[in-house]
Amino acid sequence: MDIRHINKYWTVLLFIFLSGNLWAQDQAKLDSFKLGNMYYTQKKYEDAIRLWEWVLNQGYESSEVYYNLGNAYFKSHQITYAVLNYERAKLLDPGNEDIKYNLELAQSFVVDKIDQAPGLFISEWHKTLVNLLSSNAWAMIGLAAFLFFLLFLSIFLYTRSYSFKKLSFWLSVICLYVTISAAVFSYHHHKLVVKPGTALILSPSVTVESSPDESGTDLFLIHEGTKVQLKEHLGDWTRVRLSDGKEGWVHT
Repeated sequence: MDIRHINKYWTVLLFIFLSGNLWAQDQAKLDSFKLGNMYYTQKKYEDAIRLWEWVLNQGYESSEVYYNLGNAYFKSHQITYAVLNYERAKLLDPGNEDIKYNLELAQSFVVDKIDQAPGLFISEWHKTLVNLLSSNAWAMIGLAAFLFFLLFLSIFLYTRSYSFKKLSFWLSVICLYVTISAAVFSYHHHKLVVKPGTALILSPSVTVESSPDESGTDLFLIHEGTKVQLKEHLGDWTRVRLSDGKEGWVHT
């Protein structure tokens, strides 16, 4: 037999083996997810948590897994981890009202009640739009708008009717604007998912210092479940900012 035919034969076998192995892994994740759902309905929350955490550790992420995990942690009275997973679910599916409601419910049990400092209108407006949809949804809107842009641009270039030219020109401009805006929103939301720049305090309480060392002045105390912005890292210390604008250093 020709050596080239042998190589092709083994290549096909290897492809089949790898495909079957990947399918088996995906099936195992799906089965574990479904089994976790069954445990949850049976009120075996710790078993459900164990399975869903395993699914996440295998590299599979979805808003549904994080949402279910948040529910299981909430039912088992682990409020901080419930908030953590609701936050992650919200990043992947920002328009989901159930996630928003459960996150707000879990946050009502957090010790620290911190008001949101007012920001610039244009900045808050941009943030609201970015968080309105997921990065994939924004990308799909951008793609659809770009296709319509090409359509209206073609009409503008080839039609002889002045009224159609005028209408198609402005419609193409609008579609181009939507395309660019959706691409920007998609990019910014993707950055939020990949590197959100925020964290939750998991320790029961943390003293925020005025400087990144033990000799710093104690500024204030924050408790588990409190969400902070990560501003700067220095050795074993991180400068954090609260939603009301207060800042200080904590152990990373």
